[in-house]
Amino acid sequence: MPKMKSHSGAKKRFSTTGKGKIRYQKGNRRHLLQTKNAKRQRRLRNTGYLESTREKRVKQMLPHL
Repeated sequence: MPKMKSHSGAKKRFSTTGKGKIRYQKGNRRHLLQTKNAKRQRRLRNTGYLESTREKRVKQMLPHL
């Protein structure tokens, strides 16, 4: 039986918290920041947590989490 492999793209983007939630960094923070207002930039700075429906899909890609 071959070994289970993690999805290398998902491996770089997601990590787990102590309680088992899946954490990710929000996008749209690289360039064209002068067009985005301060409130939006503050929100994008925070870490995001996946909702349960997407969590199942990510856990499937990352069996070793």
